[in-house]
Amino acid sequence: MKVKLWVLLLGISIMLGCSHKYRFYPVQGPLSAQTPLPVLVAKLTGSFPFTSGNISVVLGDGEVCKGHWAQVPRVKVPKGANTASAPDSNGMSTVWDTVYGSGFYGSHVLGSTNAQAAASGDRGTVLNVEMYAMPEGDKNIIVKGIAKDNKGNIYKVVY
Repeated sequence: MKVKLWVLLLGISIMLGCSHKYRFYPVQGPLSAQTPLPVLVAKLTGSFPFTSGNISVVLGDGEVCKGHWAQVPRVKVPKGANTASAPDSNGMSTVWDTVYGSGFYGSHVLGSTNAQAAASGDRGTVLNVEMYAMPEGDKNIIVKGIAKDNKGNIYKVVY
């Protein structure tokens, strides 16, 4: 009975469109040199990594970037191929390695549940975001992410 109730409640929460806040920490680029370090706050609707939804990010100057995020198909590496030759659908693999260390994209993100977003601001900023989810234990999911804007900034995305 408890399992049925839990499944019902999970289904209802997914249908209602959950909302989560994420923080974007600049790790490279002009914003990373500022003191104090500006931390951007993003709101994602939907239930990552299971559905899609909207993203809204408020930049330090008040500009609001809005867009849509969606889960993307897992990338499969052909047998015998190394991760360096694996496809990178939008050029963000180097950003993963910049934020989390050399080889991170190939050993963690590639082949995992992945979501991407492009958010455009009302003053010309374009923010590309990627997140991945990895199960940890029976009930927990680890979410990590990165972002890059068109002004030379790279961000670590934290839930």
